[in-house]
Amino acid sequence: MSWNGRSAGVLMAAAMVMSVAACTADSGSGGEESASCVNRYTYQDRSYRDVANVNFTLGKKLGTATQPPCEDTGGQDKGEEPVTTETAYEVDGISPKIAIAIGDTPKTATFFAAYSGSELPPEVQKLIDGH
Repeated sequence: MSWNGRSAGVLMAAAMVMSVAACTADSGSGGEESASCVNRYTYQDRSYRDVANVNFTLGKKLGTATQPPCEDTGGQDKGEEPVTTETAYEVDGISPKIAIAIGDTPKTATFFAAYSGSELPPEVQKLIDGH
């Protein structure tokens, strides 16, 4: 491979890393992580982030969860992206303080967990592990 070919590959890889880094978690106020582009909601003053590959059973309707706008523009275009709301549901066997399901309908509801950092609550990890 020529020097130009390797240089182009390195530049392409660097551009990909920079675009991914634009939507990563950073340190927010209060010592908790706040992520700008992750799928997150708030319900009863708790923040929840979506968790993939969780086998769960939906419980009763709890109320309304709010999704703040994505803040990946560095403060530009503030106020253009509206706050959205969806229905929050219980997850059978887990306290709503730990996890909820969120969606327009029970069929579209997805699993969200309340956690900070990179550690999932043990109750959620058990569902992922199939216990």
